[in-house]
Amino acid sequence: MTRGKLTRAADIEIRLLREGLVESTHMVQAVACDDRGRLLMLAGDSGISSFARSALKPFQALAVVASGTLDHFGLSNRDLAIMCSSHQGDIAQARQVFNILWHCGIEPSALQCPIPQGKSSALQHNCSGKHAGMLAMCRHGNWSIGDYLQYSHPAQQAVSSVIGELLGIPAQEFVVARDDCGAPTYLMPLQELATLFAKLTSGDNLQLERIVRAMTGYPELISGHGGFDTDLMRLTGGEIVSKAGAEGMQCMGRVGERLGVAIKVTDGAKRAKYAAAIHILKQLGWIGPDVSEALEEKYVQLNAFKRLEAIGELKIA
Repeated sequence: MTRGKLTRAADIEIRLLREGLVESTHMVQAVACDDRGRLLMLAGDSGISSFARSALKPFQALAVVASGTLDHFGLSNRDLAIMCSSHQGDIAQARQVFNILWHCGIEPSALQCPIPQGKSSALQHNCSGKHAGMLAMCRHGNWSIGDYLQYSHPAQQAVSSVIGELLGIPAQEFVVARDDCGAPTYLMPLQELATLFAKLTSGDNLQLERIVRAMTGYPELISGHGGFDTDLMRLTGGEIVSKAGAEGMQCMGRVGERLGVAIKVTDGAKRAKYAAAIHILKQLGWIGPDVSEALEEKYVQLNAFKRLEAIGELKIA
């Protein structure tokens, strides 16, 4: 991808207002890039890096698609959607994860994501779909299962390879650390994350297009009832692909637009990233008044006394 000189613009500021008076503030940095990696718009520092966290899941799932695992085991787009998800561990979501393992002849005990507090199974962990996809890839490739989360394992090498190929970056250059679920995640410039989502939604790659169809076709599996990603994809009729990550990370792309957006809230606040995302979606013209009002009622107007206000916008890079 093209890496230009570092540029800077004012951050987007998200203010929490209590009956109109500022109580708290969150600073947001964001970039918009095209599918060639060119930085087009920004707020904040164009060179900022952050761990991709769960925003990386569609591209971890890409390794599963590219390996032929889905077709080999007869897995569906519902299975692919749960691989991309940060789900809530409800019955339908956990059963979908189990379906992947059942088709591959793998016991749920092979999942190395933690059992969430108050839950009874690792199937209910919000990253269990991603882990199930990695295990399925292991079974298809005749790779060892017990160490599938190790950086050097063929499954993780397959992930880094497909992401490196998309970005035109040698996989060995990625900075890798453990996510909370135990799987590797990458420290990446926002520009690279935005480029990935521009490529995801460009329509030029059949494997990425399949991931888009899975995510937008089954949005209830991506974050679940009451989740921002699910709400946004439902309200836009699948025109926008949205994937959140922990610590204030949010990435989006509009199908056919060849433009991706990556957002990072400096202090990691979840409420601020959703307010910033809605603000940026409106600026880009990706959502109309009906959708923006529905989202703002839930994610901006927090209650009768508190609301969020966005100050600033993306600037031309």
